[in-house]
Order: sequence, then C-alpha cells, then structure tokens
Amino acid sequence: MDLIAVGDVMVDVHVQAPALKRGGDVHGRVRLQPAGTSANAAVWAAWDGADVRVHGGVGDDLAGRLLRDALAERGVDPALTMEDGAPSGTMLVVVEAGERSMVADRGANARFTAGDLPPTLDAGAVLVSGYLLLQEPTTGTGLAAIGRATAPFVAVEASSWPLVEAFGAERFLTETSDAGATVLLANEREVEVLVGVSGTDAARALGERYRVACVKLGEKGAAMSFDGSLVEIGAEAVVEVDATGAGDAFDGVLLGALARGAEPDDALRRACHAGALVAASQDTWPERRA
Repeated sequence: MDLIAVGDVMVDVHVQAPALKRGGDVHGRVRLQPAGTSANAAVWAAWDGADVRVHGGVGDDLAGRLLRDALAERGVDPALTMEDGAPSGTMLVVVEAGERSMVADRGANARFTAGDLPPTLDAGAVLVSGYLLLQEPTTGTGLAAIGRATAPFVAVEASSWPLVEAFGAERFLTETSDAGATVLLANEREVEVLVGVSGTDAARALGERYRVACVKLGEKGAAMSFDGSLVEIGAEAVVEVDATGAGDAFDGVLLGALARGAEPDDALRRACHAGALVAASQDTWPERRA
C-alpha cells in the first residue's frame, strides 16, 4: 500500500449563481459530487498511480453508498465504516459574485472513532485530515491514526486556519509531532497562524519540527523543507475556475509520489500540477484515465 488517507469523506453540493436573493429564487448551476479531504487526496493519488486506501465514516444512506462506489470506481479501496443513525457528511459550497462561502454538516464523520481503525496503518505514507484532528469529538481519532501509522511519511493536513486558531497553534504542533507526525501540509494562511510567517520562512521554521514541511502557495507554487533542504516549485499558469479541492489533490499526489520513491523536487512538481488541474476545472476529482 502506497498511501492510506484517514478522515473526512463528504458529498459536496456546489451552487453557482450571479447573486442570491434572500428569501427568493434565482437561477444558477447546482452540482453534486463526492468529496472530503481524505477522499479527494486518495483519488488524486490513485490517478497518479499510487495504491490507496481510505478510512472514514459515512451514513447508512444513499450518499454513503454513492461515496463508497465512487471511490472504488477510481481505484481506491474504500474502508468506510457505516455509522448508524448519522447521515453522510455534506458540504454546501456557494459561489456568488466571485466569492465562495461554505456550510459543513460533518454527519457520520463526527462519529468516526479510533475503534473504526485497524491496529496499524502500514503504508508508504499515511495522511490524517486536519478536519478529523482539529474538531471534537474526533481529535482522539486523529491522534490515534497518527500513532498507529507505520510509514516513512506520516502526514497531517492543517486544513483550516480558523480551526487551527481555535485549537491552538502550539497545541497542534506539539500534539501532532509528539504523536508521530513527520510531515506537515498547510497553505499560507494556515502557516501564518501556526508560526507567524509564510512562504519559505514558514517551510524552514516548520522543518525544524517535522521531517517534511510543505507550504502551498497557490498561484506562486509551493515551498517544502525536506530533511532540512529547501525545495521550491513555481505554479503552472492556469485560468482559475474553482480551486476547491486543489490542496487535497496536491497532498495526495505529493505523498503518493514520495511513498513510491520519487525525488522531492519531482514529487513537488507533480503535486503542483495536480493542484493546477483542479483549480482550472469545475471538477474536484480528475478525469478517469482510459
């Protein structure tokens, strides 16, 4: 197994309209698609050639069955727990007048416990979603996943700067590193909350605590501290359509490539390419390979 992703598995409902009329109706585009940080990362890693499994919680409902089938169709082993009495997680993403707003219902993701995980997570890389780690009652589940990982690369994704801020930056850094995380993945806003700086300065600062510290810089590419050495890759020039899920694609491809022995600069370049493909599309998942 190259990559095991642990955490949120969701259904995304995308709504795109020029402007909403409060209390009224407007025409727009509504799309339903499988998503969630762990599911997105896993599918993109599989697209890049990795052998991947996902552990997460879904409801015993139509959405849960669709999520399981969609992952399997993309070559991902869906080790999903059906959580009785809870719906599958759903994210509402509303894009209007160029701004994006989101409403999340964690659903079965909030019921996912350490008891739903195997005793060990043995792979080339393990990715634990920050949404699992940073929110109760699943913080213990996230830390347990890190602790059970037997992998050269044990990664945690910061996921959300408001959640990191509420959780506490030092607590996040201490608890994840003490649990055994060796890789930190975060965007500019998240690293600013964590260490007060961004870009290459943040990668270097976080590289003092983690073997690999990667800062996703959007249209500026990415900076990564790998075993104390700095690697930088510029972003591909694309016309951004919807960047939702671009960071997840980046994470999955980066970790899957590193797990299979890719050099750090090659893995980072492939990860940036995957993120660019998502940003330039309305689809969070890649096209199926022939």
